[in-house]
Formats: sequence, C-alpha cells, structure tokens
Amino acid sequence: MNGPDFLDTNILVYAYDASSPRKQHLARELLQRGIVGEVVTSTQVLAEFAATLLHKGNSPANPKEVLRILDALSPIKTIATDAQMVARAVEAKDAYAIHFYDAMIIAAAERCGASRIWSEDFNAGQQYFGATVQNPFR
Repeated sequence: MNGPDFLDTNILVYAYDASSPRKQHLARELLQRGIVGEVVTSTQVLAEFAATLLHKGNSPANPKEVLRILDALSPIKTIATDAQMVARAVEAKDAYAIHFYDAMIIAAAERCGASRIWSEDFNAGQQYFGATVQNPFR
C-alpha cells in the first residue's frame, strides 16, 4: 500500500516536549511533513494531544497556548471520527487484542489509506489493517 503516513498522539506530544531533545527533533520533522500534506492524523489524536497538554503533570499548558498550537497544526489533514469508524475500531480491538482507543487509531489510519503509522505505543513492524507501525525513535 502506498498511502500517506499517519501520526499517533505521542508524536505530537514529543514535538512539544523539550525534555527529550532528540525525540522532539524527530517528532517535529514528522509534523513538518504533515504541514506540507504528506502525513495525516485524526480528531481523536488532536483531542488526546490537547488533553495531554492541558493536564500535563505540574506544568499544564495555558488553554490559549494550546489553541495556538492547534491552529499551527491545522494544515495537517485530519480524519474525523464517525459511527462507521467506531464500529471498525471495535473490529480492530477484536482482531488485534488492543485497547479500544488504540483501535480507533488503527481505524483512522485505515480510513485514510495509510501505509505507515508513526507511533511509539504500538508494536513496531506489526501490520494493522494494511498499515505498518514504525517507531521513529528507534
């Protein structure tokens, strides 16, 4: 499959987390590819990302800063969640024995025809509905 790449939530989080400069650099390179239309994400990923920033440990982000960041990310093509995607996520959960919200990522990646999912959280090298996971930090 020669589709776009799909970005998982952790890629966005690392792009805005200065605690690991190497991961931040790699994640920002992937985000740049998204801004020029080479990668896709989902509304779920953006929601998880915003929640992570707003509730991050001892230093949550200011809501205005989160809105600024989301605006900067707006050129990235985003797959919206709908009832069919939720049903496909249930199928993915069953097929791969994964957490439901991870299955939502798989369903969104499939929806956009992704050939690769960039993520630190899935099994690198494994295929889910035709998309292969790659960990950019390995």
